[in-house]
Amino acid sequence: MPTNDERLFSMLIYVLSFPFPVLGPLVIWLLKREESEFIDYHGKEYFNFIVSYAIYSIVSTILMIVLIGFVLIFVVGIMLTVFTIIAAVKSYQGERYQFPLVIRFIKS
Repeated sequence: MPTNDERLFSMLIYVLSFPFPVLGPLVIWLLKREESEFIDYHGKEYFNFIVSYAIYSIVSTILMIVLIGFVLIFVVGIMLTVFTIIAAVKSYQGERYQFPLVIRFIKS
């Protein structure tokens, strides 16, 4: 079971992603990944998530030419918000959460 500090820092990775999508989580992950396997896991998971959904957003933007992209970009935005909140709650509960539809660029 992860300590309270590990759970707090892993949750902060997700919570700080709302105002600072890259910088906030990156600072926490780089400072704490050597100290905690739990924080390292959530940092890797978050960056896999953000890169994957950035790719999905780019594809949706390109598909706006065919009009289906307008719906897809809305769906991707909703999924991004909902999955980030779920991950923050799960990490604070001490669980390892895996995002759906994520490409594993950084292996855990």
